[in-house]
Amino acid sequence: MSEAEIQQEYAILERSKRNPRAFGELYERYFDRIFNFIYRQIDDEDVTADLCSQTFLSALRNVNRYEFRGVPFSAWLYRIASNEVNKYYRKKKRDNVFSLEEVRVRELIEQAHEPWDEEVLQKLLVYLKSLPTDMLQVLELRFFEDKDFKEIAFILDITESGAKMRTYRALDRLRKNFNLRIKYDV
Repeated sequence: MSEAEIQQEYAILERSKRNPRAFGELYERYFDRIFNFIYRQIDDEDVTADLCSQTFLSALRNVNRYEFRGVPFSAWLYRIASNEVNKYYRKKKRDNVFSLEEVRVRELIEQAHEPWDEEVLQKLLVYLKSLPTDMLQVLELRFFEDKDFKEIAFILDITESGAKMRTYRALDRLRKNFNLRIKYDV
């Protein structure tokens, strides 16, 4: 996001503190992205809808406590959504699930500028699903949600260097197992 877009978003937030209806602009802008972010981790449309609603409700309830920390407001929404997903899995006492969309994985490997056949693509999908949750989270945020390292760090409540390290480790695994050449700072 550009600095001007971040400032525009912040102005909407300030209006939302006085008039909750102004928050609707942010809801409209980010609903689909937050819904898809949650859906990839839940893979159940009804539960996703509930968690997405809870995310925006929580954001609206706490809009007065929001502090600008150098990242777009959307990072705060992703952080709340991530926390909602984690709460859901803790409550259910289950491990997190990531539903990787084949189309999104194709976009990722197209960055490698190498031809891929269907068999290798299917093996890659299976391999990605076997990665630890923390690695999948950073790959999802970095390549599927187009977040920079500062935003990833904020969303996952880790340091920026920790976000970079997780991303590098995940990409190194992909490189070693699939000869996938993706630049770190894409």
